[in-house]
Amino acid sequence: MIDYLIKNGLVVDGGGGEPVETSIGIAGERIVYTGSGEIEARYVIDAKGLVVSPGFIDTHAHSEFTILSDGRAEGKLTQGVATEINGNCGLSAAPLYGESSEQREKALEELGVRERWSTFREYFRLLEKRGMGVNFVTLCGHGNIRASVMGYKGGTADEGDLSRMRQLLREALKDGARGLSTGLVYPPGVYSTTEELIGLSSVLASVSSDLVYTTHMRSEGDRLIEAIEEVGRIAKGAGVSVHISHVKTSGRRNWHKLERAVALMEELRSDGVGLTCDCYPYTAASTDLDVMLPSWVYEGGTREELRRLRDAATVKRIISEIEGKGGDYLEGVYISSVKKPWNKWMEGESLTEVSSRMGMKPVEALLKVIIEEEARAGAIFFSMDEDNLRRFLSLPYTMIGSDSPARCSTGPTHTGKPHPRGFGTFPRFIGRYVRDSGLMSLPEAIRRITSLPARTFGLQGRGLIKEGYYADIVLFDYGRVTDRATYKDPYKRSEGIVHLFVNGTLALREGEPTGALSGRILK
Repeated sequence: MIDYLIKNGLVVDGGGGEPVETSIGIAGERIVYTGSGEIEARYVIDAKGLVVSPGFIDTHAHSEFTILSDGRAEGKLTQGVATEINGNCGLSAAPLYGESSEQREKALEELGVRERWSTFREYFRLLEKRGMGVNFVTLCGHGNIRASVMGYKGGTADEGDLSRMRQLLREALKDGARGLSTGLVYPPGVYSTTEELIGLSSVLASVSSDLVYTTHMRSEGDRLIEAIEEVGRIAKGAGVSVHISHVKTSGRRNWHKLERAVALMEELRSDGVGLTCDCYPYTAASTDLDVMLPSWVYEGGTREELRRLRDAATVKRIISEIEGKGGDYLEGVYISSVKKPWNKWMEGESLTEVSSRMGMKPVEALLKVIIEEEARAGAIFFSMDEDNLRRFLSLPYTMIGSDSPARCSTGPTHTGKPHPRGFGTFPRFIGRYVRDSGLMSLPEAIRRITSLPARTFGLQGRGLIKEGYYADIVLFDYGRVTDRATYKDPYKRSEGIVHLFVNGTLALREGEPTGALSGRILK
């Protein structure tokens, strides 16, 4: 007798083939049967009218701290996500030494995480003890490595620095990290050279061909083409596969660069570079508000950043550089989260509205908010073009990533008005872009969010409906699936995701989380 039999569903197996009506048997954590026969099971799920597919893989997540604070991962489970790839944009759960550890203190305190650690091994031990609703995969953040060795100062890493960084990366890979990620617009990654990144990425190639270099590139707008060219130099110089995070053309003045960007990626792939990318199905991005500042302002860490923002002469230079970017640079910026109680009114409001209510120019309001919030304010940036988004989504090597941490509608991770992608990404992709717009077939869409990321990130036994594979399985109503989260109400659950199994355990039943913490750390 098996544990579950799912019958009468339309199975899209994740490999890109046509849907087939068949039954699926689950015993323990694995799929043990696919076929048309009747076999005895403790529980039978009649999936008539539903699509059955592998559980979705969120290729770009940021849950390393939120999932330790609250492992329920409601926002991901209710989207059908069974597995997350974390440690993106140069920030991961480890290593945490020196200034790298100090920089994370406020975030951990706000989430109520009392434990501290330095290595992935220590972090994994804590996470396993707490439990989590989704499978957890991580990359090693270049920002962690550089800050642990060099702090947040600028300048070129010398051979001693590089040697220590390479050693930290090797230890992270040994502990279970699946690659290296960079965030080249954030400190301290913004100070790194291409040669430094090639030297570190070479460690990946020396350990395993399955490891990947992922990158939030140096630019997604004004220097987009140059940034993609750098990705190519790193890939060829280090001999590694590369993955571009949340690919986009940011800023109206850069929308025309779309076809050149796509052509350049295609050229790299034709040259033998294993290049893939991910994208979220929204035209707004989200990150820290202080990303609007010139990069030199960050040097030395948060204390130095705030010191500069309080120096009158330096502020004049900052304002001059921001205004030099053009009149539209601060347009479409919305405040998503603040920490100070007296600033809560700003959440969900545009910087233009905030500045008007404060009686000052937008650039002055920007600096005031950053100072008052001690560089901890979050923002949403409406800077992308819908047609360009559709073009990136249509590329056969584009996966889907929420670029969001796992959050819940209650508890310590329910803060501010974050980007709705945390609760809506995958239903929005399937409902709006696949079913309603016909951007691609359903089997191709499922391949992009199951077997393609599993293969790209080396997740053995995941991403397909296949005997012997882990039973990460989602059942959804294709005609009804849709996102409901909005910028004003970002915690609103999606519709149409009916059941979700994570490692053979029913984590979502009739659209409601069961409370199961059946996720695993996939090392």
